[in-house]
Amino acid sequence: MLTTEQLGHLRHWDNLSRQQTNDWSLMQGKGVSQDDFGGYRFQLAYMIYGLALTHRHRLPAAPGLFQPTIQRLITKLLEPEVWLYWRDVSRGGSVFNAHLGELGEEWDPVVRDNIMYSAYVQSTALLHDYLFADDRYARPESLTFRHWSFFWGGGEKRFAYDRDSLTEHLYWQMAANGYLGVACEPNCIFQICNQPAILGFRLHDLLTGGHRADEVVAGYEQAWADFGRLDAGGHYNTMMLADSRRVRPNEVPSPWVDAWCGALMNMWNGDFVHQHYPRQVSDFLIPGPDGTLSVPSAPAREVMGQRVIADTCDFGWVAAWAAEMGDRATVDGLLGHADRFFTPVWRDGGLYYPRNDTLTDEDGNRTEIEPMSGNVLLGYARLNVPDGLRGLYQDPWPDGHFTEPAIVAVDRNVDVSRAEVIDGVLHARVRINPAVPGGGTVTFGRLPERWRLNGSAVSTPDFVVPPGPAHDIIVEPLS
Repeated sequence: MLTTEQLGHLRHWDNLSRQQTNDWSLMQGKGVSQDDFGGYRFQLAYMIYGLALTHRHRLPAAPGLFQPTIQRLITKLLEPEVWLYWRDVSRGGSVFNAHLGELGEEWDPVVRDNIMYSAYVQSTALLHDYLFADDRYARPESLTFRHWSFFWGGGEKRFAYDRDSLTEHLYWQMAANGYLGVACEPNCIFQICNQPAILGFRLHDLLTGGHRADEVVAGYEQAWADFGRLDAGGHYNTMMLADSRRVRPNEVPSPWVDAWCGALMNMWNGDFVHQHYPRQVSDFLIPGPDGTLSVPSAPAREVMGQRVIADTCDFGWVAAWAAEMGDRATVDGLLGHADRFFTPVWRDGGLYYPRNDTLTDEDGNRTEIEPMSGNVLLGYARLNVPDGLRGLYQDPWPDGHFTEPAIVAVDRNVDVSRAEVIDGVLHARVRINPAVPGGGTVTFGRLPERWRLNGSAVSTPDFVVPPGPAHDIIVEPLS
């Protein structure tokens, strides 16, 4: 049964998915040009991941609650404002690739490198089609990147893919790199950013019957064996420089590196991740008042005489990591801190923690929070279950899942806090949320020829939810 706060996070993600095209209200962070870890691509992708985890593990009989929101978020993930950063980043010129010279401007955001975007497009599209037994993103050109400006750039830039062609393209990039992974920005192969592609390969295998994920994981293990996943301090190596094969450790160390990598790698390498988690996370947690916990961020770096201004999302990533590890005490301590010091806001029925650039309050308690954590990661941590991504990766939907009764449509103003099938009977709990507009109806599908709702035979699959407290619903065959 979902809590009020969990329902609030789902509602906030739905609200953000409904914002008008190119409206990024509440999502802008400190960084510019979508270069950093709080970029729109990450917020959108992890909202989709959070929705997928909630559907798979908590509300498996409510596809109608999740599918429209995921579709809207994928549409936003394809908007030019999300990926146009690549036109500039692809040229290089950073401290890690300036020595390679001018690399040339690349408009196609997935054709080379940029796994920090392409893998999220791939994996989220495949999540949709896998979770809902749908071939929406298998259609030709269903994942198309296009941009045209009246003022600059010449003719329309248009790059057409679909879930299968994009998966094939990423696979061959992986293979060409000896399975070490695909670069994010030129010359920089991050361990973190290649994990979503592995999830994508697994989902593609589940849909098509292939074994590419096993091949990629085996190759990845062998390729990194010579370098080691962990640095000398026992933290995850951040990345490898492709030309020199030199590994960069997790300097300082930074919490986001271990947390992000561990939360994702647990999908296919759970024993290793769980083994190192207790020691790693203990380096980052700071006790606070009344059992709360906080995560301090590493000081901003100075590079080329400039102070780097970026969102690291350390606090949110440690919460997401702890949730995946099943570390309830740490999750509760971090969420306790968030609820006390991050000024939670309820807006249009949704719950989030608004951006605050002030580092601490007068007592030294962390108050800084960026949109990636406040919009997404803290809700993700609250909604995930222990080994949630691992379960999504390892355990396919059970046989018969798509023939069981389900809630196949949900009006906007209906909250669904329970939806599961037990012994062929659908159990649900719904209520009207007066903070948002809507028709107040849920629709049942995949029903037997004759069925009853709460003991009474009915002739329509639509149920109008009465206002007031939550209503329990039982949908069962009519004997």
